[in-house]
Amino acid sequence: MTLYGVSFEPIGKQPIVLLKTVDEDRFLPIWIGHAEAAAILMKLQGTDPPRPMTHDLFMEVVSELKGEIVKVTVTELRENTYFAQLTIVQDGREVEIDSRTSDAIALAVRCDAQIFAADQVVEESSIEFQAGEDDEVSLVTASNLADLDPDEFRRFIETVTPEEFATSLQEELEEADDDESEDLEDDDRES
Repeated sequence: MTLYGVSFEPIGKQPIVLLKTVDEDRFLPIWIGHAEAAAILMKLQGTDPPRPMTHDLFMEVVSELKGEIVKVTVTELRENTYFAQLTIVQDGREVEIDSRTSDAIALAVRCDAQIFAADQVVEESSIEFQAGEDDEVSLVTASNLADLDPDEFRRFIETVTPEEFATSLQEELEEADDDESEDLEDDDRES
């Protein structure tokens, strides 16, 4: 995964971090806390706080113990909460530590660690975007990001609410189920 960006929903100003798959045009939106969004954005913008923040302190501790965070993995989505793990290598030994996803991403941007997501998380929770005929971004079941204007995508991320996102995703899933049912009925008629 790559860190595509951090945005804020317009009404509640809830931060959203957006991860993108490297080999496909799928996005994993994760709603996070304001402190974690600030920690991620500060590092992305190259801003150093006057005193170390918690994530900076953690990186210093790992470094002083001769360890290195080599990757972070979004491992699962359970009850609308993403779970993650840090993989730290110390003296040739790999240690995996449970983490909040937002903290894991904040640490990854500090040490250039790779970000991964379990295949099941990507399959169940990721989305694809496509520019519609009316130039609005819509959720679809198959798309080509190369056809999507980045400015339109940013506008979508800046204006979508969790409710709108969930409703759109649910509608797409229901449409896909309806299409699959129709295909099965057609197959039964042909048999």
